[in-house]
Amino acid sequence: MRIKQVLLAMITLAVIASLFYSCTSNENLNSADVVIYGGTSAGITAAIQAARLKKSVVIIEPTNRLGGLTTGGLGQTDIGNKQVIGGVAREFYRNIKAHYKDSANWVWQLRSEYKDGGQTRSGKEEDAMWTFEPSAALKVYHKMIENLDITIIYNQKLNRVTGISKDSNTINSISMESGDTYFGKVFIDASYEGDLMAAAGVSYTVGRESNSQYGESLNGVQSNKFGTTLQGTVSNNSVYHNFIEGVDPYIVKGDPSSGLLPFITGGEYKGEGQGDNGLQAYCFRMTLTNHPGNRIPFKKPKNYNELEYELLFRNYEAAEGPIEEMYAYGDPLVPWINSAMPNRKTDTNNQKGFSTDFIGQNWEYPEASYEEREKIVTRHRQYQQGLMWTLAYHPRIPAKVREKVSQWGTCKDEYEREDGWQQQLYIREARRMISNYVMTQKNCEGIEIVPDPIGMAAYGMDSHHVKRYVNSNGYASNEGNVEAHVKAPFPISYRSIFPRKEECSNLLVPICLSATHIAFGSIRMEPVFMVLGQSSGVIASLAIEEDKAVQEIEYNKIREVLIKKDQVLE
Repeated sequence: MRIKQVLLAMITLAVIASLFYSCTSNENLNSADVVIYGGTSAGITAAIQAARLKKSVVIIEPTNRLGGLTTGGLGQTDIGNKQVIGGVAREFYRNIKAHYKDSANWVWQLRSEYKDGGQTRSGKEEDAMWTFEPSAALKVYHKMIENLDITIIYNQKLNRVTGISKDSNTINSISMESGDTYFGKVFIDASYEGDLMAAAGVSYTVGRESNSQYGESLNGVQSNKFGTTLQGTVSNNSVYHNFIEGVDPYIVKGDPSSGLLPFITGGEYKGEGQGDNGLQAYCFRMTLTNHPGNRIPFKKPKNYNELEYELLFRNYEAAEGPIEEMYAYGDPLVPWINSAMPNRKTDTNNQKGFSTDFIGQNWEYPEASYEEREKIVTRHRQYQQGLMWTLAYHPRIPAKVREKVSQWGTCKDEYEREDGWQQQLYIREARRMISNYVMTQKNCEGIEIVPDPIGMAAYGMDSHHVKRYVNSNGYASNEGNVEAHVKAPFPISYRSIFPRKEECSNLLVPICLSATHIAFGSIRMEPVFMVLGQSSGVIASLAIEEDKAVQEIEYNKIREVLIKKDQVLE
């Protein structure tokens, strides 16, 4: 009997030890000092910096491609003042320049043939290059992270319902929908959506604040042609990217009972400067080419609905003179910004009243389930595919426009999809954290200057249109555009990238940071996200070394390391 008891005890201990070893092994396998959710530009620079500071890093990327928008079509870098881009971000753009110095990387044109819009952005006197193909950015990023202690996990999405394990205000681990769990000391939410932040119980907002909430003038509804900054300068608002006056909004012209045309929002109209849950429009930053050997012609989508482009037809038809004189800015024929990238490619963006921005059709995206988001992304792609086919081939489009657009198409050699379209939608804005410090228009205008900068922004206060509606004259109009100049680069606060300590003590948020809609409109540029990502990597490393909450690091220590790492703070 005693022998049986001893054997039973030994078997029990062995089972317990086996289970313990299994759990420990799994934790070690899926653990790192710093766990980053989102392989965006901010996620990559955070990982590089943390790894260079001798921390182990895991990047969890929900798709099969690193780099977010930088490798997803946004090659015409929005900079503002490029002198404030330092550190790892500057290193990236220098590496882009080095990439294009190699003649082997010029496949579809000679290097001497490339002119980036006649600008000095990539001039010989510069140490960096600011325009590039998405595929080039992807190669540069992969080269920058090789040989570092960075593990990349692809195609894993956060379990947004039960995937956060917290001990009081500290995240212990995060779990994916697959069931895989990742343990870490500090976590960084580098997603465009702020999914980790939201799932961790951190306060956030979606949409536009009223001007009165933070003492701003360019937030909330912006339907006037011009706005005014807090310092009295003029902001170009709905005067840009709008319809020619007189475009009828109804299915049957002049007949409200026939219903509104697609994508026009009906219902009550909020007053100027009032807040709502609207988001500036999303689009795909298309990578196009006019090289016959690399071009995929625009194709008519299977579910094409001509009525969805009726406003485009009517806008051309509303022109009183030559169509070249419809607008006093941009391309005289086509509603796009077709910026030249190397190898006869483009970064093609929205412009004028009816263009690539799918206005008003993204409001549900931030809080939507993964399945619902995929439907929204697909709908955006279908809309834009239909738009490009319409501009290139529809008989109601002026012949001059068709002739120009039909020379272009998507690229065979850029993205994973056979049709040449990317998977990365331009998420211009989603959730925004609410921490103890909120960046506002006052920061952008230099009225308030933070004492704890971790990077600088320099782009104008910028919002794309948010809503399409019927204006007071009974015509179709877009609302929400803001283009306000920023006089000088302004610092971004250390306090704006971490949550309130009682909500989470080991989380950093470099993209969906604490900022109002209009302040975020200036900050939201890819080079700035890279800068904030690097600073997050420094803060995470210091928090681990000092065994402190991310909110408790002495700012002077952060500043000292950032300056050593070539960040520009003033």
